[in-house]
Amino acid sequence: MNLDELRSVQSKERQKDSLQNLRPSFYQEVGEYIADLEDERDRVAEQVDDPFSSPEVGRLTDEIETAKDVVEAIYERRMGKLVKQASLAAAGMAADDEGLTAEEADLFDDLVDRIESNKTRVLDVLEGVEDGGGETEMDTASTPPEVPAPPPEEPPMDRESEVASQTESEPVTAGSEGATDSSSISPADVMGGAGGAAETEPTESPTDSTGGIEPGSEPTETESNRTKPDANGGDYADSEAGGGAPTNDGATVDRMTVKITRDVGSILGVDDREYTLSSDDVVTLPEQNAVPLVDREAAEPLE
Repeated sequence: MNLDELRSVQSKERQKDSLQNLRPSFYQEVGEYIADLEDERDRVAEQVDDPFSSPEVGRLTDEIETAKDVVEAIYERRMGKLVKQASLAAAGMAADDEGLTAEEADLFDDLVDRIESNKTRVLDVLEGVEDGGGETEMDTASTPPEVPAPPPEEPPMDRESEVASQTESEPVTAGSEGATDSSSISPADVMGGAGGAAETEPTESPTDSTGGIEPGSEPTETESNRTKPDANGGDYADSEAGGGAPTNDGATVDRMTVKITRDVGSILGVDDREYTLSSDDVVTLPEQNAVPLVDREAAEPLE
């Protein structure tokens, strides 16, 4: 096998409409011929200093590439003729299958079988014959596997339902209520006494016989503790000097001077007087009212 023989085969194949006779081992011989050329090129390349500029290496490379191009052109030309002959044979007509290579002979037989099988299938479909499970490999491969349907999604819960479910699942305990309310100071916390009675009593400002606080007024520290006369006609400052101030019923009340550190608002003291407490005020309060403020860090004692 050489390049001249390949070119001769190519020329004849172009000139004839039928397949020319080739040896069964034609393609095998061409493969061996190309492999020998590659081995020879490798030997020459090892013997020269620069294989890329060697004329012999270049000649062998050109011959190898040419041989591959020629044999590929021969194969493509013969395939068109072979398919035509296979279709004639499948139709029961005379076909020229002489002079095929080993590879072409296998392809010819396979094509004839496939064409006949496909023809029978088409005729059965036209006659209304159902396919009794004779699924081909191509049909099986092309059928995608069944994918299970995803489970239905639950509708999103609206905000009110979510809050209601959280409220039901998290019961509020007495301890948590106490923790929430402990940070705030209410006037009822510092009114002294039993607590219940102070919460139910009206918060109207009491007046005494010498002129008390008018409704709606907000007494300052001086008005509420220093300059207002008590029920006996004396100032509270004088009463403090004596160690306590009497209430409306004549009982003596111990007092304490404190500095308010947080806004508390208006409270009713155990001495039946109303006190408006704001941050940074310095006031003298009944001790029963001042002590809760100090305990809750709403006031600081100054005595």
